[in-house]
Amino acid sequence: MLEPEGLLLADRAFLALRELLTGGGLRAGQFVSMSDLVGVIGLPLAPVREAVKRAESAGFVRILPKRGVAVMEATPELIRECFHLRTIFDQEGARLLVRKHAADNLGELRKKHQQVLDAARAGVTSSLQREAMAVDWALHSTLSDVLDNASVREIYARNRDRILVMQHSRPLLPDRIVPAMEEHLAIMDAIAGGDEQEAAKQVRNHFRQTLRWWGLIDQAGEL
Repeated sequence: MLEPEGLLLADRAFLALRELLTGGGLRAGQFVSMSDLVGVIGLPLAPVREAVKRAESAGFVRILPKRGVAVMEATPELIRECFHLRTIFDQEGARLLVRKHAADNLGELRKKHQQVLDAARAGVTSSLQREAMAVDWALHSTLSDVLDNASVREIYARNRDRILVMQHSRPLLPDRIVPAMEEHLAIMDAIAGGDEQEAAKQVRNHFRQTLRWWGLIDQAGEL
């Protein structure tokens, strides 16, 4: 991992820990001792301990005194909470893109979605799964970035990291890639059509289908 110059050891340790969590090096529900964590991160105990405290305040881990660290679990409640929060911001982002007449800015992103969709229909490979995940998040980032709100960016980034931790407990499987790309294309089509309500509706549909894939559809109501 490339590190910005001048970072304090605690900051470096936190960045390394966050990368382990969001990259799947540490998985949802996993327990790891502090000594093992120090070995993996490769920094002294004190900054690693500070990084763990920071990660706990962000909701990524839970410190078990004298035992170690437990990574957040992908519980039904947390899954629904995190995806619901993302949907709230995504709906407003979709509406704002319509108001800004920004559909033309989505052309390249729409093209990438169509390419992943076409490839997935022909057969899913591990590299395509990784590409699909990147393309998936590219749209969600676009929907949040258009809000141009520093507080939203901070909340959205933290929530994204929590979702990434949970997603490594159940990677984007082949049977989810095709419908996910189709749902994203429907969102972009609604934005291109200039219909705020339809765009928000398609975002909510994506939320419901995501919960269905996680096995939580019975808990999903209208927003």
